[in-house]
Amino acid sequence: MTDATASAPTVADIQADYTALIQRKRLYGGVLLAVFVAMMAAGFRVADDRNAGSFWNGITHVFDYPAEVLSEAVEKISLLPEHLVHFFPALVETLNIAAAATLIGALFGTVLSLLATRGLARWPALIPLFRRLLDIFRAIPEIVIALVLIFLLGGGPVPAMIAIAIHTAGALGKLFSEVNENASLKPVEGLASVGAGWAQRMVLGVFPQVGPNYVSYALLRFEINIRASAILGFVGAGGIGYELRNAMSWGQGRYDEAAAIFLLLFLTIVLVDQFSGKLRDRLTHGAKL
Repeated sequence: MTDATASAPTVADIQADYTALIQRKRLYGGVLLAVFVAMMAAGFRVADDRNAGSFWNGITHVFDYPAEVLSEAVEKISLLPEHLVHFFPALVETLNIAAAATLIGALFGTVLSLLATRGLARWPALIPLFRRLLDIFRAIPEIVIALVLIFLLGGGPVPAMIAIAIHTAGALGKLFSEVNENASLKPVEGLASVGAGWAQRMVLGVFPQVGPNYVSYALLRFEINIRASAILGFVGAGGIGYELRNAMSWGQGRYDEAAAIFLLLFLTIVLVDQFSGKLRDRLTHGAKL
């Protein structure tokens, strides 16, 4: 008993060990922070040199362009309703690109997520393959895929839709697979015991459990895809982004059109965010009395 008592750590020993551990963590954190700051500073200098060293000269004029756009928009404020009506079809095209890409990406993401989830996969041995496929879809930016497709298919909304759908399938597939892992397997096992096929087990045993979360994530992705489809318009993929690029490239004389497109896009994103946010809240938390 005496030897055991003597070898047991005292409160002072525990406090000393804990203090030493905290000090080591702080030291490591400080070193990592210093390395990070040094790397950022060095990287910034390299980037500034590659940019012909014009960052510090140009930072003072960062607000010049917005000021020019706003001033011309104010001068031609009477043309704003006409511009909004003129560019509304392009906005509808952007929304169609985002909606179609979200729908197709969600469908493919659903199938891939089920094939990549333990306990639900049709071919368990191929789970790593389907997970890596989701990683690849998610890792490649939409704009890279769109540029390749535009080179192959030509400009227009189709390359943008395909590019966004591929990235959406990877992103939603990852989220859906995490939701699938929390689903109960008892309904699936019960359906299997009466001879139900794999598709029947997924539709009847899994979808009723994960459906609200699926729709919630898909709506969130739809918001993201609206922004992505507008950005892809700058590379010739159609939609309101294409019109915005033309207005901005033309320069003075069409800045009022650029301001109208900015306003139209901003209002659309706000409305979609508000609507989908309320719908997601209702799906995940139920209707509020």
